[in-house]
Amino acid sequence: MNKTVLSGIVMTTFSYFLFSLQDASVKWLVVGYSVWQILFTRSITILLLCLVIGRGKLVRRAISSPVIKPLFMRNLLLLAAWLSYFNAARDLGLAEMTTLYYAAPIVVTLLAVPILKEDVPPIRWFAVLLGFVGVLIACDPLGTGMKLSLPVFLALMAAVFWAIGTVMLRKTALQETTLTQMTISNVFFIAMTGLAVGFYWTPPALFDLALMAGTGVIAGIGQYAMFEGMRRAPISVIAPFEYTSLVWAFGLGFLIWGDIPAPNVFAGAGLIFVAGVTIIVGERLAHRRTNVAA
Repeated sequence: MNKTVLSGIVMTTFSYFLFSLQDASVKWLVVGYSVWQILFTRSITILLLCLVIGRGKLVRRAISSPVIKPLFMRNLLLLAAWLSYFNAARDLGLAEMTTLYYAAPIVVTLLAVPILKEDVPPIRWFAVLLGFVGVLIACDPLGTGMKLSLPVFLALMAAVFWAIGTVMLRKTALQETTLTQMTISNVFFIAMTGLAVGFYWTPPALFDLALMAGTGVIAGIGQYAMFEGMRRAPISVIAPFEYTSLVWAFGLGFLIWGDIPAPNVFAGAGLIFVAGVTIIVGERLAHRRTNVAA
């Protein structure tokens, strides 16, 4: 297959592993600290890393960047997604939350056609739906008696907000360097979370502060990998690989908290793996046909 697309898939998958690792760190920290404080510290860490690498040239480029406005809109969408998600989490279980959130790759694929003008072949649709079936099996939402309610609606809105933000990222990723986009994004997040952190700040212990900063480093590398992945591969190709974060989440849950996945989790993870392989094989065959036709 096209090596650029393959590298985009690898970097996207790696980014979701890092984001799962970040979520595990946040789960550890959120017991004693507010989400606002954790996100604020995380964003400052990422911004400092960007400035150390890019220095003055990066600052000048960020100030004059043509993607400031779309990135501002995207960050508002992500903030709305997080607020919806965390409010829904008060009343919904993990299985319900995960299942509803993973409607996002389907929404991304749907939006890729009218907004990004991508040609989505049937095999990609099949892979997205197969991955979602895998999530349904792994999470077993029917066993929880999930019903339509305000928390369910909020969880679905979080998925929609995240999906729109992802599609917008694909558009801006082609217009600006990854480091510049990371700088602009985290300046916005510092401003938005800083407004609330004054009301929710708890003086952290030295270890917890180091863990928050470490979370920022992990998230920063994850952001870079995700931005680069979207620069290199069509959004409808990499959307199903978001499902891999479910596998990482259960794996980290076992390693850190000793959670043992049920058999249905392994079955669902198997379908998610098959969905990813389906995308890779489909892209490889399409690339071969293109070369033959040329």
